[in-house]
Amino acid sequence: MTQPLAGQAILVTGASGGIGAAIVERLAGEGARPIIHYGRDRAGAEALLSRIGGDGWIVQADLSAAEGPFRLWQQAVAAAGRIHGLVNNAGIRTEISVEASAEDWRAAWQKEFQINFFAAADLCKEAIGHFKANGGGRIVNMASRAGQRGYAADAMPYGATKAALVNLTKSIARSFGADGITAMAIAPGWVRTDMAEDFVAAHGKAAAVADIPIGEMAAPQEVAELVAFILRPSQASLNGATLDVNGGSYIR
Repeated sequence: MTQPLAGQAILVTGASGGIGAAIVERLAGEGARPIIHYGRDRAGAEALLSRIGGDGWIVQADLSAAEGPFRLWQQAVAAAGRIHGLVNNAGIRTEISVEASAEDWRAAWQKEFQINFFAAADLCKEAIGHFKANGGGRIVNMASRAGQRGYAADAMPYGATKAALVNLTKSIARSFGADGITAMAIAPGWVRTDMAEDFVAAHGKAAAVADIPIGEMAAPQEVAELVAFILRPSQASLNGATLDVNGGSYIR
């Protein structure tokens, strides 16, 4: 395999498992030195670092805390020095009914926006400053099909956070491209992760893939390959794009 990302330090949030771990492995395979963020699963992060030959770093931060993203960025810079790319992959999906109490409703929305959007926005802020001072950089935000077409009634916060993330990506692309900073979003449909498996366990695979023309969920490795491609120095003109990975279940 060629090494188009050789010499690049790339921070990946939510990287200890699922899509994040697949991204880290792909980036390492293309020559990058990943900065592996985890929230609670240190063992998973350490195992991942071992799988890529130890050529990277591990950083821990709680993105549900207001100060968490800023501490994460500080740790990442302290570890790697120059950071070339940021992949905002961390995210949660909770279920809350419109019949819930006002307290529970507000808590669910606030937690989901903190982790899925505010933490990503804070990291983008830090990354933009760093990139402007160091000759540019790339931002990849993991959005969702849900942010484009709307989402289920019991998971509306998730779709709303991902829609906000797409808009943030476009704003960064328009505002900072002249500084050598490019931003792209990826909008997957169902991907074979623990989140998808929980849905399949509750509702069956047929329900998960019913509106996917190819009849299958994406593999984490498919998304990871696309992330690595976006981060290549040759792909600056993708700035501002939202790339769909949904098997044809949402076509713009």
